Amino acid sequence: MKMEEIGDQRQRRVASSNSIGRCLISFVSSSLTHLCLFMLPSFFPSFSLLSLLSLSAVALLGVTGVGRCCKRLVGVGASAPAFVFFNIIFIWGVYVGLVRQVISPLLDVVLNAEFFMLVIGLCSILTTDPGYVTNESSHNNQLVESPVSVFEAHSEELVPSTRDIPYEFIAQENSIPLQRVRYCWHCEAYVKGFDHHCPAFGNCIGQKNHVLFIILLVGFVFTEASYVVCSSQFATQDQIMDNIGGLTSSSRNLAISTMLFSLLQVLWQGVFLSWHIYCVCFNIKTDEWINWKRYPEFHLTVQSEPGQTSSESETRFTNPYDKGILWNVKEFLTAKE
Repeated sequence: MKMEEIGDQRQRRVASSNSIGRCLISFVSSSLTHLCLFMLPSFFPSFSLLSLLSLSAVALLGVTGVGRCCKRLVGVGASAPAFVFFNIIFIWGVYVGLVRQVISPLLDVVLNAEFFMLVIGLCSILTTDPGYVTNESSHNNQLVESPVSVFEAHSEELVPSTRDIPYEFIAQENSIPLQRVRYCWHCEAYVKGFDHHCPAFGNCIGQKNHVLFIILLVGFVFTEASYVVCSSQFATQDQIMDNIGGLTSSSRNLAISTMLFSLLQVLWQGVFLSWHIYCVCFNIKTDEWINWKRYPEFHLTVQSEPGQTSSESETRFTNPYDKGILWNVKEFLTAKE
């Protein structure tokens, strides 16, 4: 028993040291990112915003490549949630220290509240249960870790909506809601209403936290868009006040660099948000859209035309869960209950 306790303590220490190392790497990566962006307005003061935005995208790709190389050398990668957290804190700090000087008191309160809610939302989605399927028959809370082969061997006995569910749960269909349970390879667990595994938030997105995910994504887009407007206003006023010999101040460069970073985030997050709104309106999950050929309920067999052989029949995509936009949205909002 003592040997088992010693082994558990060692595992906890190793996990703790790995988490600290990943957070440190994330801090260095975040700092390097903002340092590169900070240098762009200094080296290219006459460039337009669009040109600086393009250079910022290239710089971020370069930092990402450096991070991957370091991961191969050190063996420890950065933590995406920690990277997101450090970026929020850094931009919030720049806003409090510089940008808020030119912002009205009411807008200042609103923007600080938005940053605060982002931090709370990030911490919440990191710890929330996305809808893990547990083995109720054994009265424990362990995650289901059955290999895919367990239920693929019995695929002929599975109904379409339970195609991605471990075989031992089929007998419990009356006691456990099994519809649209999918397997997450990152977490090695089965999740109800699985949409995708989000590295940035460090958790699966499923039935129980999908609404929170959408709300948090909307919060990121609105907060960063608000910061872009405020930082651009600060940069413009600071240039007027500090236009000595055509030199730009460090504070203005910092405001511009964080504005560029936020603008890039808004661009891709806006596309990402639009995609998820589309999925909600038509009651389809990201995993189901990408891997629909794995799930028989999305198969529509088109019979071959007269004169053609049966081997020429075609399998097309169909969505059996689409009940109309209004009903789909209602089902999405009440799915957690």
